[in-house]
Amino acid sequence: MGLIRKLTNKLVFLDTAPLIYYIEEKHQYLPFLDKLFSANSNGRFLFKTSVITLIEVLVEPIRQNEFLLVEQYQKILCNSQTIEVLDINIEISKKSAELRAKYGLRTPDAIQMATAIFISADYFLTNDLRLKSVEEIEILILDELIRS
Repeated sequence: MGLIRKLTNKLVFLDTAPLIYYIEEKHQYLPFLDKLFSANSNGRFLFKTSVITLIEVLVEPIRQNEFLLVEQYQKILCNSQTIEVLDINIEISKKSAELRAKYGLRTPDAIQMATAIFISADYFLTNDLRLKSVEEIEILILDELIRS
């Protein structure tokens, strides 16, 4: 997979949607994401994400009383050696405001993007086409990656 070579030794910010697709086995994405998360688990590259991802992935399972899924998300995000969850700080907050002003992003998206930029991530992995307008970081769109 050419993408794995491209990501090797890089820092990849993991947005919420790809994680949901992987954990909840969204079938059109699963073969691709299996390879990607396997490469991450094998240390080829690092995933980092923000606490916003943890918030977003837990809402629906909590709402639906799917506590096994809640545990699964917590396990992967809170106990993984190759996925780090980052807190929001003052600098990320200020950058989030700048991104909201410049691109009209929603607050959670602005925080995600600002966190990726703050940590100097090489790539931002998402499936949100609206985020492609952000110029400060290279955006990888999952739908585009599985088609190439």
